[in-house]
Formats: sequence, structure tokens, C-alpha cells
Amino acid sequence: MFNSTLWLTLATLAGLALGFAREWLLVASWGAGARSDAFLVALFLPEALRMTLAAGLISAAALPLYQQRDALQRQQWLNGLTPWLLLSAVLLSTLLAGAAPLWTQLIGPGLDDNAQQQAADSLRLLALCAPGFILHAWLSIPLQAAERFVLAGLGSLLFNLPPVLWLSLQGDAATADELAQACVIGSLLMPLAIITPNIRQGWRPFSVHGEPGAGRELLRQIGPLLASNAASQGLALLERLVASLLGEGAVTWVNLARKLINLPLIALMALNQVLLGMMSSRAGNDRLAILRQGLGASTLLTLPAAFGLIAASPALVQLFLPAGSSDGPLPELLAWFAVPLVFGAWNAMLARYAYAAADTRLPLRCELAGSMLNAALLAVLPGWFGLTGIALAALAGVILTSLLLLQRQNLLRSLNWPAQWSVCVTLLAVAALTLHPIHQFWLQLTLGTLGGILCLLSLAVWLKPWRS
Repeated sequence: MFNSTLWLTLATLAGLALGFAREWLLVASWGAGARSDAFLVALFLPEALRMTLAAGLISAAALPLYQQRDALQRQQWLNGLTPWLLLSAVLLSTLLAGAAPLWTQLIGPGLDDNAQQQAADSLRLLALCAPGFILHAWLSIPLQAAERFVLAGLGSLLFNLPPVLWLSLQGDAATADELAQACVIGSLLMPLAIITPNIRQGWRPFSVHGEPGAGRELLRQIGPLLASNAASQGLALLERLVASLLGEGAVTWVNLARKLINLPLIALMALNQVLLGMMSSRAGNDRLAILRQGLGASTLLTLPAAFGLIAASPALVQLFLPAGSSDGPLPELLAWFAVPLVFGAWNAMLARYAYAAADTRLPLRCELAGSMLNAALLAVLPGWFGLTGIALAALAGVILTSLLLLQRQNLLRSLNWPAQWSVCVTLLAVAALTLHPIHQFWLQLTLGTLGGILCLLSLAVWLKPWRS
């Protein structure tokens, strides 16, 4: 289990690193302006589809159904549903491409007419990514059932590789159409990498002998997961919409900040999977004890990362991003987005505590309440605070979700959350007030790094999440 988790983490990290490299090259080649904003608006829906599928929309629903069948029934079930999945993918591509001007106007209403046209043209090409994304998610199911997680986890890396290579070679000469075509090639590489192992296991793409009622059974399983993912992606869309109204380049800055914030969350993905398995096999106080360990480990992983990001965000932007990025709003935006990092990690752990008890509806209700608060504040706060208002709205939604998850599961008095939250707020405030304002590059980077390390060691001594 440890080896699979480690290699899967590394594969996911490589894919996210390439995704960040794609955004970095985009800004370095085209600048943070209308051209970059238009392409990112066009990429939003295909990228949202890819991330939703990568988060387990299909696999989480289909894997239990696949595993409860014997070998012959698995082949019949998988093969019989494949044509319907491919048909759904083609229809989805048609919907994205046919209504491209409407989608881009919805996502980026603040773009000018020329940028709107560019975004619509790019989306018509990027819509062709949908079949590759869906087929990859579908063909990952037999591999995951056989505990071959790494090969299925290479999807993000394969998708991002062609656009990164093309931007590296062409730079400013790269056109939006060429970059969109590179993304389509990446989407085709994803299923191609796992077709051969599936064929060896008996997969045939055009089988007409399906299992009666299999489609309805799968749809019933996907429903709650689809609602949860729709809420998350709806908030991300609303963020882009609000950012597009805040001026040229705002969409690019928000997108870059989100990419950077996602990097520290990689280790948590593996941790959540392991602890979910452990909690599912226990009950009562034993399950609660594992939750305490998980929350301690979550704080240990995220708080030092958030401290370092807040303390040294100007230096990190200057070090890793194209020249001129540190002069814009990105350093402050990155620092504010780091604040919800800790509470968001708690939410994932608290939700899995409910999943371990076979309750998927309670986390969904709590998440929807937090999302509604986030959406309401997105309509108000950016008008007062600019781009920072987007991060503040996200923070409010995340905190409300945490409190609801604690309250609805009767955990308010069972966990040491007041002490941990107080320490989080204190340390993040120290980073923001003392280290973030430093204007000397090396001094800020050194102090931010040392502060993050000291924070990590202190939390390890206090929390000891490895102790039973």
C-alpha cells in the first residue's frame, strides 16, 4: 500500500508540475493579458471535466460495481457500457463546440469582443478532448481493480506534455489554435497509454452484448458524486467569471494562484485514501482515534506549507514565475489563497469520516451550504477588495463547511479543533504581518523557508500524528 501510494503521489505530482509549467509558459510567451485570458476561459470547461473525472466521478461509482462481479461478468459489464460512454462523450463534445460562444460569454463576460471570439474558436477545438478524458476514466477501472494505480494515474502528465512541449518550442509564435490542438493530442495519449492492458483483460470497444439495467445502476451511483463535483466546479467557474470582470489579466492571475496552491495538496490525496480504508474497517472510538490522527497529520502537512506560502509569496513568485509577475497582484493573491488550505484539508478528512460510515449525503449537504456562502460572497467581496475578495469568499465557505461537518457529526466536543485552529490563525498572522512585507528577496525567502521548517518541527512535537 505504501509503495502504491508513494508512486501514485509522484505520478500525480509530475502531472500537476507539468500543468503549472503550462501556465508558466503561457504567461512567459503571451503575457498576462487578453490573449492568455481568452485561452484560459476556453480551457476552463475541458479542464473542469478532466479534473472531475480524475477526482473519481466515474471510478468511485463504477469500481464497486465492477468488483462485485466475476471475471466473465466484468468483461460483459465493461464492454456493454463502453459504446454508451463513447456516445455520451461525443454528445458532450458537440454540446461544448456548438454552444462555444455562449459558454465563453458565460465564463468570461468581461472579455472584449476580440477575446470572446478567440476563446470561442479555441473551445471548438478543445471540445474534442472530451472523448479522450471519458475513455481514460472508464479504462482506468480494470487497472484500479487490479491495483495498478500508477499507470492510470499518468493521465494528467500525458495530457499536459504536448502543450508544454509546443509552448517550449514555439514561445510567442505559438497560436491559440496550435495550443488547443496540442491539448487534444494530450487527451488522446491518456487512453492510448492504457488500452493495451485492457485489451489483454478482454476489453472490446464495440460490444453490443451488455448487461440489462447496468446503465441505470451506474447512473444511480454517480448521482451524489456528480452533485458534489458540480458544486465545486460551479464555484471555480464563478471565480473565473468574477475575475474576468476585474480587468485584463485577472483570470490569468487567479488561475496561476490556484495552480500553485494545489501543489501542497498532493500528499493529502494519498493520506485521505489510506485513512478512509482504515476508518472503514473500524467503528466507534477506534474510528474516532484514527480521525484524530488524520487531522493531526493534515495540520502537520498543510500549516507549514501555508506559512511558507504567505511568508515568502513575493519571493516565490519572483523566483518561479516569469519576470514582472511579482509586480502584479499575484503575491498577495497567493498569500490569501494559502489561508483556506488548512481548513480545506480538514474538510476532506471530516468528509471521509462520514464516508467510512456509509454516509455520503451529509458531507454533500455541508459542502453545498459552504458553496452557497462562497457564491454569495463572490457577488460582494471582489467589488470591495478586488482579487483578494475571491480568496476571502473561499475562506468563508471552507470554514462554514468545516463547522457544519463537525456539528452534524457530533464532533465539536470530541476533537481538539479550537486549539489547532487557534495555532493556525496565530502562525499565519505572524507570517503575514512580519515576513510577507519584507522587500529583500533572499532575506524573505530564507526566513520564510526557515519559518516553515520550524513550524513543521514544532507541530510534529506537539501533535505526534504517528502515535496511536
